[in-house]
Amino acid sequence: MAERTNVPEIRFAGFTDPWEQRKFSEIVDVCSGRDYKHLNEGPIPVYGTGGYMTSVCEALSHNRDAVGIGRKGTIDKPYLLKAPFWTVDTLFYAIPKPDINLEFALCSFLNVDWKSKDESTGLPSLSKEAINETVLRVPNAVEQNHLGSFFTDLDSLITLHQRKHDKLVQLKKSMLDKMFPKPGETEPKIRFAGFTDPWEQRKLGELCTFSKGHGYSKADIRDAGTPLILYGRLYTQFESRIEEVDTFAVEQDGSILSRGNEVIVPASGETAEDIAVASSVRRSGIILGGDLNVVTPTSKLDPDYTALAITYSKAHDDLAKRAQGKSVVHVHGNDIAEVEVSYPSESEQKRISSVVLNLDSLITLHQRKLGLLRNTKKSLLDRMFV
Repeated sequence: MAERTNVPEIRFAGFTDPWEQRKFSEIVDVCSGRDYKHLNEGPIPVYGTGGYMTSVCEALSHNRDAVGIGRKGTIDKPYLLKAPFWTVDTLFYAIPKPDINLEFALCSFLNVDWKSKDESTGLPSLSKEAINETVLRVPNAVEQNHLGSFFTDLDSLITLHQRKHDKLVQLKKSMLDKMFPKPGETEPKIRFAGFTDPWEQRKLGELCTFSKGHGYSKADIRDAGTPLILYGRLYTQFESRIEEVDTFAVEQDGSILSRGNEVIVPASGETAEDIAVASSVRRSGIILGGDLNVVTPTSKLDPDYTALAITYSKAHDDLAKRAQGKSVVHVHGNDIAEVEVSYPSESEQKRISSVVLNLDSLITLHQRKLGLLRNTKKSLLDRMFV
């Protein structure tokens, strides 16, 4: 923040006038949403605190765009509303005054810590008065327009990468659905050219050996040492293939170290669906912590393919059914051994794995770009506004 508190740290060239102090009541008209259930279906979108809900035949705002801000529930996620629209009674809509740029108003709403203005002891709540009395600083109309256009372009770039990410996620889901045989089928719906040999089906116990990780908890994590995988990683940072690890520990007696051809499956979790997943570990010398089932495929199964099959094929449902427990569910090596898996030749397995893992890399790339863009926006909102 600049030393003078009435100007932002970063400004567009040519703008030097101080920003004026105002209240939100001076830049927007805050309007209340209403119940829509008495209305018939139609072309007008209805919005709540979580976004679009349905469409009806009437509008609350016919031709004036606004900023939506939660009255109850989610009160800290303002977003743009394009007219015509209707909002439910838990979502205010704030229409900018004639001299206020819409996108500038949105950015101003984004820059307020609305949770600090929560007036409830239960479900978060925000009043018109709290919004109207909130103080902000406002530049002239020309500078508002520059700021509004800049952040609109930045939002468009974020949306573009989000769409690319979502399309890749959907493509992966669609491909995985067709690349493994369905229950009762012996071959998948799609295969790569040149592969015609029939698939086989056997229990994992006939194709793998089973063991457990050993020891270690979050308390053992250090800034440096031997790379360590704890079972929680399979929930918080799931990857079909693990090559890089950013957690470390001091190696202890009895530690289980990877050889680079293992598949790990969590031994416990909150739900059966949670633990019916697997990751291949393709790097040697990584400590495999306790509460991990370690599955080592024989020559007939590729580790990457095995992890994908456990997570995405009919083997996933089979394993989930074998999990035991209520508040915490468990799965053991002998449970995994009973799971049947369909598999083609090793060369076809590697081809399937390669395509899916390449998609994963593209998805991760777009996730990182999205994270960078969102962090950039957050930083610029802080530095380009007072």
